[in-house]
Amino acid sequence: MNSTKKIAAYGIMIALALVFSYVESQIPAFFAFPGMKLGLTNIVVLTALYKMGNVTAVVINILRIALVSIMFGGPSAFLYSLAGGMLSTIVMILLKNIGGFRPITVSIAGGISHNVGQIIVAVIVMNTTGVGWYLCVLWFSGMISGLLIGIMGNELVRRLPDSIFIGGKKQ
Repeated sequence: MNSTKKIAAYGIMIALALVFSYVESQIPAFFAFPGMKLGLTNIVVLTALYKMGNVTAVVINILRIALVSIMFGGPSAFLYSLAGGMLSTIVMILLKNIGGFRPITVSIAGGISHNVGQIIVAVIVMNTTGVGWYLCVLWFSGMISGLLIGIMGNELVRRLPDSIFIGGKKQ
Protein backbone atom coordinates (compact mmCIF):
# COMPACT_ATOMS: atom_id res chain seq x y z
CA MET A 1 0.00 0.00 0.00
CA ASN A 2 1.33 3.41 -0.97
CA SER A 3 1.83 5.51 2.20
CA THR A 4 1.52 8.75 0.21
CA LYS A 5 -1.92 7.72 -1.05
CA LYS A 6 -2.91 6.69 2.48
CA ILE A 7 -1.86 10.06 3.96
CA ALA A 8 -3.68 11.87 1.15
CA ALA A 9 -6.87 9.86 1.74
CA TYR A 10 -6.74 10.55 5.50
CA GLY A 11 -6.14 14.24 4.81
CA ILE A 12 -9.05 14.51 2.39
CA MET A 13 -11.43 12.76 4.78
CA ILE A 14 -10.36 14.89 7.75
CA ALA A 15 -10.57 18.09 5.67
CA LEU A 16 -14.05 17.12 4.51
CA ALA A 17 -15.09 16.49 8.12
CA LEU A 18 -13.75 19.93 9.10
CA VAL A 19 -15.72 21.58 6.30
CA PHE A 20 -18.87 19.74 7.40
CA SER A 21 -18.24 20.84 11.00
CA TYR A 22 -17.95 24.45 9.92
CA VAL A 23 -21.11 24.26 7.82
CA GLU A 24 -22.94 22.64 10.71
CA SER A 25 -21.76 25.34 13.12
CA GLN A 26 -23.52 27.88 10.90
CA ILE A 27 -26.88 26.11 11.18
CA PRO A 28 -29.01 27.20 14.16
CA ALA A 29 -29.92 24.51 16.72
CA PHE A 30 -33.07 22.60 15.83
CA PHE A 31 -36.17 23.28 17.87
CA ALA A 32 -34.08 25.57 20.09
CA PHE A 33 -32.76 22.58 22.05
CA PRO A 34 -29.07 22.82 22.90
CA GLY A 35 -26.90 20.03 21.59
CA MET A 36 -29.03 19.08 18.63
CA LYS A 37 -27.06 18.87 15.41
CA LEU A 38 -27.35 17.14 12.08
CA GLY A 39 -24.07 15.30 12.55
CA LEU A 40 -22.81 16.00 9.04
CA THR A 41 -19.31 14.86 9.95
CA ASN A 42 -20.68 11.37 10.51
CA ILE A 43 -21.04 11.08 6.73
CA VAL A 44 -17.24 11.02 6.64
CA VAL A 45 -16.96 8.52 9.50
CA LEU A 46 -19.59 6.22 7.98
CA THR A 47 -17.91 6.36 4.57
CA ALA A 48 -14.49 5.73 6.12
CA LEU A 49 -15.89 2.80 8.08
CA TYR A 50 -17.26 1.07 5.00
CA LYS A 51 -14.62 2.10 2.47
CA MET A 52 -11.41 2.29 4.52
CA GLY A 53 -11.97 0.00 7.49
CA ASN A 54 -12.57 0.10 11.23
CA VAL A 55 -9.18 1.38 12.38
CA THR A 56 -9.13 4.15 9.79
CA ALA A 57 -12.63 5.28 10.80
CA VAL A 58 -11.53 5.50 14.45
CA VAL A 59 -8.35 7.41 13.61
CA ILE A 60 -10.16 9.85 11.32
CA ASN A 61 -12.85 10.40 13.95
CA ILE A 62 -10.35 11.06 16.76
CA LEU A 63 -8.35 13.48 14.62
CA ARG A 64 -11.54 15.18 13.48
CA ILE A 65 -12.78 15.59 17.06
CA ALA A 66 -9.45 17.01 18.21
CA LEU A 67 -9.17 19.48 15.34
CA VAL A 68 -12.80 20.62 15.52
CA SER A 69 -12.49 21.13 19.28
CA ILE A 70 -9.38 23.26 18.80
CA MET A 71 -10.92 25.29 15.97
CA PHE A 72 -14.55 25.67 17.06
CA GLY A 73 -14.83 24.51 20.66
CA GLY A 74 -12.55 23.98 23.61
CA PRO A 75 -11.79 21.42 26.32
CA SER A 76 -15.45 20.95 27.22
CA ALA A 77 -16.47 20.47 23.59
CA PHE A 78 -13.60 17.99 23.19
CA LEU A 79 -14.76 15.94 26.17
CA TYR A 80 -18.38 15.73 25.02
CA SER A 81 -17.45 15.12 21.39
CA LEU A 82 -14.90 12.46 22.23
CA ALA A 83 -17.34 10.53 24.42
CA GLY A 84 -20.15 10.74 21.89
CA GLY A 85 -17.95 10.18 18.87
CA MET A 86 -16.10 7.18 20.24
CA LEU A 87 -19.22 5.46 21.60
CA SER A 88 -20.91 6.09 18.28
CA THR A 89 -17.97 4.73 16.30
CA ILE A 90 -17.68 1.63 18.50
CA VAL A 91 -21.40 0.88 18.11
CA MET A 92 -21.21 1.40 14.34
CA ILE A 93 -18.17 -0.89 14.08
CA LEU A 94 -19.90 -3.59 16.12
CA LEU A 95 -23.06 -3.48 13.99
CA LYS A 96 -21.11 -3.43 10.74
CA ASN A 97 -18.99 -6.39 11.90
CA ILE A 98 -22.02 -8.39 13.05
CA GLY A 99 -23.38 -8.08 9.53
CA GLY A 100 -26.92 -7.87 8.26
CA PHE A 101 -27.18 -4.13 8.97
CA ARG A 102 -27.23 -1.57 6.19
CA PRO A 103 -25.25 1.64 6.57
CA ILE A 104 -28.52 3.50 7.23
CA THR A 105 -29.27 1.36 10.29
CA VAL A 106 -25.66 1.57 11.43
CA SER A 107 -25.85 5.37 11.15
CA ILE A 108 -29.09 5.57 13.16
CA ALA A 109 -27.52 3.47 15.93
CA GLY A 110 -24.46 5.73 15.75
CA GLY A 111 -26.59 8.87 16.08
CA ILE A 112 -28.40 7.54 19.13
CA SER A 113 -25.26 6.23 20.81
CA HIS A 114 -23.46 9.54 20.20
CA ASN A 115 -26.11 11.26 22.28
CA VAL A 116 -25.93 8.57 24.97
CA GLY A 117 -22.17 9.17 25.26
CA GLN A 118 -22.71 12.90 25.63
CA ILE A 119 -25.35 12.45 28.34
CA ILE A 120 -23.03 10.11 30.25
CA VAL A 121 -20.39 12.85 30.24
CA ALA A 122 -22.99 15.43 31.31
CA VAL A 123 -24.04 13.24 34.24
CA ILE A 124 -20.40 12.90 35.33
CA VAL A 125 -19.43 16.55 34.78
CA MET A 126 -22.57 17.98 36.40
CA ASN A 127 -22.60 15.29 39.08
CA THR A 128 -26.32 14.72 38.69
CA THR A 129 -28.58 12.26 36.94
CA GLY A 130 -31.09 15.09 36.50
CA VAL A 131 -29.88 15.66 32.95
CA GLY A 132 -30.91 12.13 32.00
CA TRP A 133 -34.38 13.28 30.93
CA TYR A 134 -32.72 15.18 28.09
CA LEU A 135 -31.77 11.87 26.53
CA CYS A 136 -35.38 11.51 25.34
CA VAL A 137 -35.04 14.68 23.28
CA LEU A 138 -31.57 13.77 22.01
CA TRP A 139 -32.58 10.20 21.29
CA PHE A 140 -35.27 11.38 18.91
CA SER A 141 -32.91 13.83 17.23
CA GLY A 142 -30.25 11.11 17.01
CA MET A 143 -32.68 8.82 15.19
CA ILE A 144 -33.73 11.51 12.72
CA SER A 145 -30.23 12.83 12.05
CA GLY A 146 -28.85 9.27 11.94
CA LEU A 147 -31.45 8.41 9.31
CA LEU A 148 -30.65 11.46 7.16
CA ILE A 149 -26.89 10.98 7.50
CA GLY A 150 -27.32 7.25 6.88
CA ILE A 151 -29.18 7.87 3.63
CA MET A 152 -26.45 10.20 2.37
CA GLY A 153 -23.64 7.97 3.65
CA ASN A 154 -25.24 4.87 2.15
CA GLU A 155 -25.32 6.55 -1.26
CA LEU A 156 -21.65 7.51 -0.97
CA VAL A 157 -20.66 4.00 0.12
CA ARG A 158 -22.69 2.52 -2.72
CA ARG A 159 -21.51 4.89 -5.47
CA LEU A 160 -17.86 5.61 -4.67
CA PRO A 161 -15.44 3.02 -6.06
CA ASP A 162 -13.21 1.25 -3.55
CA SER A 163 -10.18 2.07 -5.67
CA ILE A 164 -10.16 5.74 -4.62
CA PHE A 165 -9.86 4.77 -0.94
CA ILE A 166 -6.31 3.56 -0.43
CA GLY A 167 -6.46 1.10 -3.26
CA GLY A 168 -9.72 -0.31 -1.98
CA LYS A 169 -7.92 -2.25 0.77
CA LYS A 170 -9.76 -2.11 4.09
CA GLN A 171 -7.88 -2.40 7.37
